[in-house]
Amino acid sequence: MINVTELRPGNYFEDEGNIYLVLDILLNKTAMRKMVAKVKVKNLRTGAITEMSANSGYQVDPIRLDKKKMAYLYDSGDFLVFMDQNTYEQVEISKTRLQWEMKFLKENLEVEIVTYNDEILGINLPSKVALKIVHTEPAVKGDSVNKALKEATLETGLVVKVPLFISQDEEVLVRTDTGDYDGRA
Repeated sequence: MINVTELRPGNYFEDEGNIYLVLDILLNKTAMRKMVAKVKVKNLRTGAITEMSANSGYQVDPIRLDKKKMAYLYDSGDFLVFMDQNTYEQVEISKTRLQWEMKFLKENLEVEIVTYNDEILGINLPSKVALKIVHTEPAVKGDSVNKALKEATLETGLVVKVPLFISQDEEVLVRTDTGDYDGRA
């Protein structure tokens, strides 16, 4: 157990049966009161971001999450199936937990499965993913008033804005944190 004032951004801890990631912490000490820690946290089970306050004597349980490299195999309806490339062990994760991540998953993409005590909390994607454009309009000459971007539909169904010179069937890099075009693959 550690004091709540010792937490730092990036730390993981368990409190009242929930698993949290510390996003930010603000310590406030006034003359007549104990130190108060205001901690901005993300609940890893629900995805909710909240702020909790606690006095300096409050204790939380620090934890370590396990991360394992696995490859995305296929969509089985309500679940996404991942496989360890060394042991051939397969795990299924509900689609409802991976709504954002599904936009970037293609066959054999290697991701990190994040677990705590054999409970799967989610996946970590690579920072950029190469995806093929399945549909985009051809560029129109003289259409360069602003930044000159057009919409492109990728193989996963994600729609991104790309420069006019990008054409159909090309592979582009997409940032997994924002979903934005990042360059040619």
